Amino acid sequence: MTTNKHTGPLADIKVLEFAGLGPAPFAGMLLADMGADVVRIDNARSPDYKPEDVESRGRQSIVLNLKDETEKAIAMELAEKADILIEGYRPGVMERLGLGPEPLLQANHALVYGRITGWGQDGPLASKAGHDINYLSITGALHAMGTREKPAIPLNLVADFGGGAMYLVTGVLAALHHARRTGQGQVVDAAMTEGVISQMNMIYGDFHAGTWLDERENNVIDGAAPFYHVYQCADDKWISLACIEAPFYRAFLETAPLDDDQASLMAGQWSRDSWPEQIALLESLFKTKTRDQWIAHFTDADVCIAPVLSLQEAPEFEHNRVRGSFQVLDGITQAGTVPKFSTTPASTPDSVQRKDRHRETILERWGIKPSE
Repeated sequence: MTTNKHTGPLADIKVLEFAGLGPAPFAGMLLADMGADVVRIDNARSPDYKPEDVESRGRQSIVLNLKDETEKAIAMELAEKADILIEGYRPGVMERLGLGPEPLLQANHALVYGRITGWGQDGPLASKAGHDINYLSITGALHAMGTREKPAIPLNLVADFGGGAMYLVTGVLAALHHARRTGQGQVVDAAMTEGVISQMNMIYGDFHAGTWLDERENNVIDGAAPFYHVYQCADDKWISLACIEAPFYRAFLETAPLDDDQASLMAGQWSRDSWPEQIALLESLFKTKTRDQWIAHFTDADVCIAPVLSLQEAPEFEHNRVRGSFQVLDGITQAGTVPKFSTTPASTPDSVQRKDRHRETILERWGIKPSE
């Protein structure tokens, strides 16, 4: 029988992924990167995958018409063989297809049935459409990010991938640990809103302690503080400065080319009334050299400073190259496999595969004989 050739800590895990958008395919990518044998069920009507669809890397797919009883039976057989199932449809869709948790857990008692939605499987908004910033909106996170004038839009990293995919992966792996210990599977209901609220725990703790103001650009890490800020340089590129702790701030003051009056103004790190004036001073200072000149200036100092790199620059940055943080598959620059494991290192993932290309291989590998 054909076996999964991937290596990594999840090399003995079978995952069945129902094709979707956003966090579900991203979670499938993470599981595949860590060695799991991830098979995706695709719809014939959806566009085929392209090399740049990098969140689809590392797994093979089979096209099934889930409204056809014969092909739905294949999906059910795959679910019987799977350790984990992940889907990202609106609540009720899988049930209407006859592939909800109840029949599949009856057929496979140890199955971990992972579900990811924006709002969760129940609640007043459960069936409502939404996207990343909508989910962020009800958590307090979107209100907290941005300038005084308006909230910022933080790509779709915070709710979609951070609050969604990461919590789905955490949940299904925790449930898999329980299933392997007890033989009992379960449903994992991951909601992007709740993942974001979980990520906001520190901020809510500080808010209730009175150390976080419920206004943008009024806190240490939201742009109000001069020592946790971004500054434009002479070449219009940017650097990030994050010298919160006293030793790092002291190292910054000792290394920065400040005259006595400027050093005196900057000495009051926690004098909030001086922060606007300090920011103005540093804005003028950083405008006197290019970004790379400033990074070179602080190279030997233990100062929390970094260049703000473009998408073009980041893969070529020395630290990223040494770590192998990026890789190139089919000519597409993309993230390497993360995290890194010392005993069970993951292999380089397969590049993005076309739909239904490995149908027979999948069925053979999972021990399923196609019906006549």
